[in-house]
Amino acid sequence: MDLYLLALASLHVFTPTTADELISRIGSLEAFFTMPRRELAAILGANPRFIDDAVREKALATARNELEYIERSGIEYIPYTSDAYPQRLLACDDAPVMLFKYGAALLDFPASISIVGTRHATAYGIDFVNNCCSEWASQLIVPPVIVSGLAFGIDISAHRGALSTGLPTVAVVAHGLNTIYPAVHRQTAADIVAKGGAIVTEYLSSDAVHKGNFLARNRIVAGLTDGVLVVESAERGGALVTARLAADYSREVMALPGRSTDRYSRGCNNLVARSAAHLVTSGADIADLLGWKRRSETEKEAPSLFPTLTDEEEQIVNLLTLSGDASLNTILTRVNLPSYRLLSILLDLEFRGIIVQMPGGAYRAKS
Repeated sequence: MDLYLLALASLHVFTPTTADELISRIGSLEAFFTMPRRELAAILGANPRFIDDAVREKALATARNELEYIERSGIEYIPYTSDAYPQRLLACDDAPVMLFKYGAALLDFPASISIVGTRHATAYGIDFVNNCCSEWASQLIVPPVIVSGLAFGIDISAHRGALSTGLPTVAVVAHGLNTIYPAVHRQTAADIVAKGGAIVTEYLSSDAVHKGNFLARNRIVAGLTDGVLVVESAERGGALVTARLAADYSREVMALPGRSTDRYSRGCNNLVARSAAHLVTSGADIADLLGWKRRSETEKEAPSLFPTLTDEEEQIVNLLTLSGDASLNTILTRVNLPSYRLLSILLDLEFRGIIVQMPGGAYRAKS
């Protein structure tokens, strides 16, 4: 099955939803790749190019080669059918059917933010990113994972700001994991992995790198996290595309304002002026907007032998008490909460000693 999922991913035309539709009509992915084209066309009621015999045979050959490369390189491949596939991204209509990851970081983050911006970052933008990372690392109970694209400018500043303050960080790249682009960021990529982060992509090692990949990659940057922060952007640029995608995914969009005369603040100022982004001027603004708790806030709370639970918390604790233990996916199917909200509640309950995460990722209520 992994071979056929990998072959399907290599076609770059399917999403999890359309892949499921294909399987429901054909019967299995194996049937899709082995059935004669004429039969496929009759079942699908269409004759798209990806059902040509030569195209499917090439996809299978590509998948076989990729599996060998993955095994040699220690890369993890994560199909949309896996529990390891990030739930935030899975909820996006245009999510890829497979991700490739190098590094230990799990992709269902308890708290996270994507930081994007111009390739021509100024000291103003870089200082803001560094100050935010420092604030979050020192003040928050659960510091966020910083997600960006490893590009020049704000992207690489976000990764380096995270690394310098001990925050985990994940880079989403627009090419296979057999290379790093730009090459001058190889050491930062190595540091990301060494410090518990990860490099992530939807592209195979055999995929050619072209301009369209970088725009396509932005949907993963937007979809992986709870919100997108735009730090410096001209009136047009990839960061604004990421902001629009984030809004489409119902994520929070934030922007750092700047002087009207500054070229690389105009995009941010326009986002704020159109009410397409929240105006933020500090890490605290962002923490408040995304509901991240500070250490000082919990220290002020009086300890209680019988902790008070919100309705949402009580629903989750009751579920775990009755079931004994439950995986994240099981809890998601039983409670009416978005995945990012559920992850935040689970982490808070765990921090307060009300539930515990078991080996394998399942949760259990403490007796």
